[in-house]
Amino acid sequence: MSPEATLDGIGQIHISVKDLPRIVEFYRDVLGMRFLFDVPEQSMAFFDCGGVRLYFGKPESEELRSNPLIYYKVSAISDTYRTLLDRGAEGLSEPHVVHATETTELWIGAIRDPEGNAIFLMNELGK
Repeated sequence: MSPEATLDGIGQIHISVKDLPRIVEFYRDVLGMRFLFDVPEQSMAFFDCGGVRLYFGKPESEELRSNPLIYYKVSAISDTYRTLLDRGAEGLSEPHVVHATETTELWIGAIRDPEGNAIFLMNELGK
């Protein structure tokens, strides 16, 4: 396989939104993500999430509307989940074990952003 034809990582993920100011406030103030910059004349805002840029914006057409399911790594998943609820996030699924091995447990929980997008929280814990 030619090295030019490989995918080396995620540079940016687009998440379609309708109310950009409300989403910026939620991801910055409720989720605590690092706001990078916005492009108001094009209804775009960008955040950093562990080196991956999240791009929130109005899609150019319905064919380009995104509906990603993103699983965010967190530590202390139960505490994080409760904190986000206290900050105003809507809870969808309390953290629970979805997979276990002899040495680890994978915990998943979910909240919803103001646009209705599910936000998954994940934490892999050693036993």
